[in-house]
Amino acid sequence: MPADNNWNYLPNCKVPEGEKLPSGTLRYGAVVEYDGSQFCGWQRQLHCDAVQASVEKALSSVAAQPLSIACAGRTDTGVHAWHQVIHFDTTTVREPRNWMLGANANLPASVRLHWVDKMPAQFHARFSAISRTYRYLILNRQVKAAVMHNGLSWCRHPLSADVMAKAAQALLGEQDFSAFRGAGCQSNTPMRNVNSIEVFQQGDIIAIEICANAFLLHMVRNIAGALMEVGKGKQKVDWIERLLAGRDRTKSAATAPAAGLYLIDVGYPEQYAIPYRQPPAYLLGAGAVQ
Repeated sequence: MPADNNWNYLPNCKVPEGEKLPSGTLRYGAVVEYDGSQFCGWQRQLHCDAVQASVEKALSSVAAQPLSIACAGRTDTGVHAWHQVIHFDTTTVREPRNWMLGANANLPASVRLHWVDKMPAQFHARFSAISRTYRYLILNRQVKAAVMHNGLSWCRHPLSADVMAKAAQALLGEQDFSAFRGAGCQSNTPMRNVNSIEVFQQGDIIAIEICANAFLLHMVRNIAGALMEVGKGKQKVDWIERLLAGRDRTKSAATAPAAGLYLIDVGYPEQYAIPYRQPPAYLLGAGAVQ
């Protein structure tokens, strides 16, 4: 493919086919895990601590020069990630292991890098991704959690995971998700393609796992809130289908809390060889992720 004569390099930018990074510049990819309960989301902010700022500060310390990063998907305040993917450009040469260990030595205990490697110029954490998978965990019992109280949502009313799973099937495929779109969403279109959605239960924890090409602002939490209304028996199974058809956010349920939401996986073409990290038992293990 011929080079794009209108393209100009910026750090971490999307590099068109046929173009190269500037001489001496390397691109690295990394997998990041974080507990989002003490952060105001992923994106760097002036008024509060963000995950992005913590990771950039740690990597900049290893590089001995300022670095910026790009991620697969920006998570909101209080949302966690088991498998966030980032990339960064740098002229500093370090072994992948040294990037990882050095960054972890400078990160707060709630953030860790699990993998770092050199990537081709055309890799981009956001634009190369073909899917994102989120898992929403609901503690369904009379008493709130003490342990993991920042890592679980909570519903005291009995929920039927089977009924929720049946209702969730209406969300599959490419559709207009305006009914589950948060106010302030900056996406150019409400269309999203949901590849899979599963509702499963282990003990008193119910998980909603959804995989799509991309997500709208608060989309997963809005879906979780609606499915819980169905699970309580307050709405019928076909309510989700009717909400989608109506495309009216004001007719749906309240947004579910952030505490139970995890970015579990980001999918890429095999050529990039980003390792899959199976979720641990405390996040309900392999669950529905394939």
